[in-house]
Amino acid sequence: WAWGEFRKAMGVDVVRLVVENKDKLIEAIQLTFHRIPHTPFTIGYFPKGPLPNKAMLATLATLGREKSAIFIQLEPNVIENFKLKIENYGLRPSHHPLFPKYTFVLDLTKSEDELLKTMHPKTRYNIKVAQKRGVTIQKDDSPKAFDEYLRLIRETTQRQGFFAHNEAYHRKMWEILSKAGVAKLWTATYQGKTLAAWIIFCWKDSIYYPYGSSSREHRETMAPNLLLWEIIRWGKLQGYKKFDLWGALGPNPNPNDPWYGFHKFKEGYRPDLVEFVGSYDLVLQPLLYKLYTIADKLRWLYLKIRK
Repeated sequence: WAWGEFRKAMGVDVVRLVVENKDKLIEAIQLTFHRIPHTPFTIGYFPKGPLPNKAMLATLATLGREKSAIFIQLEPNVIENFKLKIENYGLRPSHHPLFPKYTFVLDLTKSEDELLKTMHPKTRYNIKVAQKRGVTIQKDDSPKAFDEYLRLIRETTQRQGFFAHNEAYHRKMWEILSKAGVAKLWTATYQGKTLAAWIIFCWKDSIYYPYGSSSREHRETMAPNLLLWEIIRWGKLQGYKKFDLWGALGPNPNPNDPWYGFHKFKEGYRPDLVEFVGSYDLVLQPLLYKLYTIADKLRWLYLKIRK
């Protein structure tokens, strides 16, 4: 619910639907509709929902037409062994997936000793380096810590040259989700300097790592390695069972991929590689959909050239 409130606060159209049986709540879903600038049309987005069925898709199609949607993009929070037969549902693979198809999930029900033993030796060594150098890890939801998080987000974005949410997005997200108890802020400091700051989401039996930033200063301290390890230990103490590290490249990553280093960093903790069913578009206006996909590809090409 809090995520929907955040998106509404950012001016996004949020719709919540429930499935009931004899006044008993069976299922609840939440999706958003995003206005295409300078047009009367929208795009629907339904992330992290259940496996769709024909009844759900019929309801979404009706809703989408009411919202003048060209299509609704679905990214189910469902692993690959639940095969989604898209040919039976009138869906097509998304032209531009937003969530990665793969992620890393760490089993927090294992003991600390088990987790340490299964780690890559280099990861285990880096954790010890950070401990010996005196890196301090703490959960800190203070305004000062959040300002440091924003500073590092700007630094990380400029350094790596990727596209990211603006400061207004992060501030509103933090304001609403931290009050709801979903978002927690963690920092790694060394000699009074914040070297890394991560926001962790806590929901049901899992914790997630959606947003993080780090400094190039004192990289020899290996602060991010200890930060992740201390969050793992905290998650275990809180009784969470899984830690979703929020994205991976897949089983055979390309070393030249710009995200390869981040993938290897996470992989060092020996999490399970999980594959989702993927991203699919429920197309409601086929001609406009074709025009939109062409325009969107040109837009991304322009942004990459400009970068």
